[in-house]
Amino acid sequence: MVSDVFKGFRKAKEISVSFLFTPYAKLIFYLNGVKFASNLTVHGFMKVIVTRRGNVIIGKNVVVNSGHNHNIIGRQQKTILWVEGLLTIGDNVGMSSTAIICNHSISIGNNVTIGGNSVIYDTDFHSLNPEIRINKAIDKLNAKSGKVTINDNVFIGAHSTILKGVTIGENSVVGACSVVTKDIPNNEIWAGNPAQFIKSLSI
Repeated sequence: MVSDVFKGFRKAKEISVSFLFTPYAKLIFYLNGVKFASNLTVHGFMKVIVTRRGNVIIGKNVVVNSGHNHNIIGRQQKTILWVEGLLTIGDNVGMSSTAIICNHSISIGNNVTIGGNSVIYDTDFHSLNPEIRINKAIDKLNAKSGKVTINDNVFIGAHSTILKGVTIGENSVVGACSVVTKDIPNNEIWAGNPAQFIKSLSI
């Protein structure tokens, strides 16, 4: 009996708070200059930082899960968009507890699913030269960047890392916990650290 009351209270609380998430996200997007289309749905509170040089364009029917109460698969965090370059997200994209750090250019196509706790980086963040890294003022300027392109219908498994300069081809699948360091062709499954070819898909 007590358990039923507790569960009912918990559900009522979740429902009452859930109405705030999408309007709050839209407000944060608006204040950051993010262009977004219709039917945006956000569960949880996001962290969004778009610099003066940054631009973000988000397509239709995008669904975002953010935080430990949404898509509970472990290692949850807020979904984070930090953009100093150009980030484009297509239609029908879903992501959960995802961190996208766009220093240069990241393009995500249509019908893409990004599993929980995955991260996408288009920069090394730091120089590989230890002498340069000592000088914080020039360290970031010497970090290598490269456009990330994730094409239509890609599925990225949970806890994966997509690194700078890679292209993931249409319909391809990235296995959970993979680190993608080079291009993945269309219609293939890759997995591992670093991610390697597993098999072709029959499309």
